[in-house]
Amino acid sequence: MQQQQADVAVIGAGIVGLAMSYHLASTGRKVVLFERNSKAISASIRNFGLVWPIGQTAGKMHDRAMRSRRTWKDLAAATGLQCQETGSLHLAYENDELAVLEEFVQAAPGNGYSCELIAPSQIGKYTSAIKTNGLKGALWSASEMTVNPRQASAAIAKHLEEHLNVTVRFGTAVNGISMPYIETKDERWKVDEVFVCSGADFETLYPAEFAAAPLKKCKLQMMRTIPQPGNWQLGPALCAGLTLGHYAAFESCKTLEPLKQRFAQEMPDYVKWGIHLLISQNGAGELTIGDSHEYGPDFEPFDKAFINDLILQYMHTFLQAPEYTIQEQWHGIYPKLTNGKTDLVFSPEKNVTIVNGLGGAGMTLSFGLAEEVVAGMHTFA
Repeated sequence: MQQQQADVAVIGAGIVGLAMSYHLASTGRKVVLFERNSKAISASIRNFGLVWPIGQTAGKMHDRAMRSRRTWKDLAAATGLQCQETGSLHLAYENDELAVLEEFVQAAPGNGYSCELIAPSQIGKYTSAIKTNGLKGALWSASEMTVNPRQASAAIAKHLEEHLNVTVRFGTAVNGISMPYIETKDERWKVDEVFVCSGADFETLYPAEFAAAPLKKCKLQMMRTIPQPGNWQLGPALCAGLTLGHYAAFESCKTLEPLKQRFAQEMPDYVKWGIHLLISQNGAGELTIGDSHEYGPDFEPFDKAFINDLILQYMHTFLQAPEYTIQEQWHGIYPKLTNGKTDLVFSPEKNVTIVNGLGGAGMTLSFGLAEEVVAGMHTFA
């Protein structure tokens, strides 16, 4: 068994592991990054590719999202990966939805958000992709960005290897940690620190510690259309009323509770399966559509067709696009905390740190969280 040495090992090359490797290597540490699959294939590539600061609570979390946003822009400039500053629109077709948007916008300057309420007559300046009949208004935010998650993971890993001296070991499972040594099938590495960024894999490393942690797994279902014809552009990422009940940023609004009550009465299946709707467009012109939220310790491998049907039915209440043909359907699984916190960062043993539990906000928060952890700013659990 070949023995090698690095300052730090990162286990898992999803977006959290990539973010940790990036910030660690940027401080001059020699990093080795392990990924048991031949490439990142889990939640980090099975998402919208949206960097979504508008959904994060005011203060610490919104600041973390905005720092992540800056890192994404830096990486896009360095690698050429898709990173479109599309902004976002939250659409309101009912008075109670508009009331939430009005309350949010009124408090936004004091909470650090840069956004504004758009009248229906102004919506054409931002997008031609929505149905204007019955539209009451929309929340416009310029801070949201769209990256291509399937390209981003590979592009960032390549950048780490070629420009930041990170040793990347794809197709290499870590079989054991016995500090200061890490063992794989072929190698033994001596390291000073380890960061375990294993996503929804709770069973391989430190299973007892994960079993005791306040984590559950979430399955989401998503779809993608064929490319839109004639270079048709969605413009901003789109969402509608259901999204107001999903993201924590809106929980401070007193007008939200009546809206949630209406959804529970009129759309119980959407509430039961945690369905809201985001629509983004990648560089190939394809629309990404989703999603749902199903919780449990594990899941059947079979997707539920009726959930996709519900998603598409709601999509047709506001989206106006030339092509709706679905070419791909998939699901992703990510870990989510059950204690109301936004991340799980703790040390199961000396010089080993687990970084997990970002929920569905990995693309939005990972680089900001990694920066905090590396700088020692993060308060450990």
